[in-house]
Amino acid sequence: MGLRMKFNLAMGFTFLAGLLIAGLLSYRLTQREAVREVLQQASIMAGQAAVISDYTAREIAPLLAEQSREQFLPQSVPFWAAHTNFSALQKLFPDYSVRMPALNPTNPADRPTDWQAEIIALFRGNPALQEHISQRASPNGPILSISRPIRVEDRACLECHSTPQAAPAAMVDLYGPSNGFGWEMGETVGAQIISVPMQVALQRAAGTFRTVMLGLGAVFLLMTVLLNLLLHLAVVRRVRRISTAANEVSLGDMAAPELPVSGRDEIASLTESFNRMRRSFANAMRLLEP
Repeated sequence: MGLRMKFNLAMGFTFLAGLLIAGLLSYRLTQREAVREVLQQASIMAGQAAVISDYTAREIAPLLAEQSREQFLPQSVPFWAAHTNFSALQKLFPDYSVRMPALNPTNPADRPTDWQAEIIALFRGNPALQEHISQRASPNGPILSISRPIRVEDRACLECHSTPQAAPAAMVDLYGPSNGFGWEMGETVGAQIISVPMQVALQRAAGTFRTVMLGLGAVFLLMTVLLNLLLHLAVVRRVRRISTAANEVSLGDMAAPELPVSGRDEIASLTESFNRMRRSFANAMRLLEP
């Protein structure tokens, strides 16, 4: 096996090890950035839902208060307003959703699905838990959800959700006396669940990962070509010249000129040593001649 082959094998093994380490780090970083991007989108949606709810409570509910005594208007309920707005958005972006399901909702349409009920149960079992991040599969790829508990922290909530007798008659007439009652202060009754698809962010992360890996591969190939060229000019060609001259001397050919010495590196030093040895050998041969 030649010097060049040994050098390239060593370079190849080193590159593969470095590429593996760089690939693992790059993959983790790109995946982390993808999750961070999705979380940022979910946080923006949560902020929008909070703004809609706050606006409804401050601006819309007072305007509808008088009318709601005769006919209950869900448009005055902050959670209903936020959910309705994002339901309209979901028609354009099906995998984006903001829901506020409850285990015992006034409106049966707000009942949770199985996976949403598990999240609510998690909050009920951990009163100190303020946020939960989960991921689930869908036909269009993974979906990340950020969930926050809905707890009864304002006694005004109990005006509508304690008993049917205490609730507004118009609300009971609309939804009936069987749903959305029996809530207690401090109880976790539901959760705000914001879902954002990860497919686009993951595809972007995969594209970035491929670009990084292709860039590393191109750099390695260029580096290999340059190092092989340098190895040939600085080492292999000069060593072959010395080897050829040594072979000629060993066969008794002393007519060849001395090898040129260029530079101050180890090969130049070896060339000088070979020239001295050749001269000494030539002198010794002349002394032995009769």
